Amino acid sequence: MTSPRIDLHTHSTASDGTLSPEELVRAAARTGLDVVAITDHDTTAGWEPALRALPRGLRLVRGAEISCRWYGEQPAVPLHLLAYLFDPDHPDLVAELARVRAAREERGERTVALLRADGVDVSWPEILAGAAGGTVGRPHIAQALIRAGLVTTTTEAFGRDWLGERYRLPKEDIDVFRAVRLIRAAGGVPVFAHPRATRRGRIVPDRLIAELAEVGLAGLEADHEDHSPAERAHVRALADELGLLVTGSSDFHGTHKTVRLGACTTAPEAYERIVAEASGVTEVASG
Repeated sequence: MTSPRIDLHTHSTASDGTLSPEELVRAAARTGLDVVAITDHDTTAGWEPALRALPRGLRLVRGAEISCRWYGEQPAVPLHLLAYLFDPDHPDLVAELARVRAAREERGERTVALLRADGVDVSWPEILAGAAGGTVGRPHIAQALIRAGLVTTTTEAFGRDWLGERYRLPKEDIDVFRAVRLIRAAGGVPVFAHPRATRRGRIVPDRLIAELAEVGLAGLEADHEDHSPAERAHVRALADELGLLVTGSSDFHGTHKTVRLGACTTAPEAYERIVAEASGVTEVASG
């Protein structure tokens, strides 16, 4: 009997993916996944559309990728937590996610103002419309730069001359310790997303992950396209040392990235631990 194929990190148009939640779950089924998690940035807006369109035989894990910061170094280090199966109506978590989304939108508008001041012809109303009501992020500005013919790819848009440095502005995030506690208080299961991805920039020390494990961190995402083989091995060894579960996932964004659904997957045992630890919402399977 073949093991189920489980991808626990994907994005839709509810944040910065290019497939709608409905298209995302249909694509997951066509790809041969048995379980898919929808983990848009700082929002649960894609949950209901994904549920309504869930194909027969596919299990849906409802989640979010939460924007966090660790303030143990200066400047503070940005990082992401994947939160699974939490109560979307938990008041403290709802308030924090709303604050982060508002800050993200404000940063986007300020970034566009800087671009326009330098003569770059991009339109904030068009970028908002392109986000289709989802959480606005820098990938939406990147798409505007592509449409304007200033760059050819999202990767180029995130380079030093554009959104990676010259037009990069700080944004407000959630203190990572507060985020872990909030996710747990909402009945969710927190997993550290791509914790060792040096190609993305600064990473946090292992001692921070040990401290987060003490306050409720459940797992580490090891198998991810931005982890080298050595980084994957390091994450697995650290998880084993700390008694944390290990996940693997695609971090699928549609055409914003070249990675495909199911490119990396999670072992059934880790998935079952997530489901067992959650008390916010349940996984859902279509008839």
